[in-house]
Amino acid sequence: MAKCYVCGKTTSFGRQVSKSHRVTRTKRKANLQRIKIKVNGGVKRVYVCTKCLKAGKVEKVV
Repeated sequence: MAKCYVCGKTTSFGRQVSKSHRVTRTKRKANLQRIKIKVNGGVKRVYVCTKCLKAGKVEKVV
């Protein structure tokens, strides 16, 4: 399962409850992007969530 390299965010699970109270399990997947980042002077390709990208927690390599 994919996981954010910075914050560790993964798929979260929940339940969808209908009007008749039938319960269905649901998955909420994190918005992960596979990008190249600088790590210890080298380049590494990892999964990072968009929240960490927008916050500038990683340095993206072009």
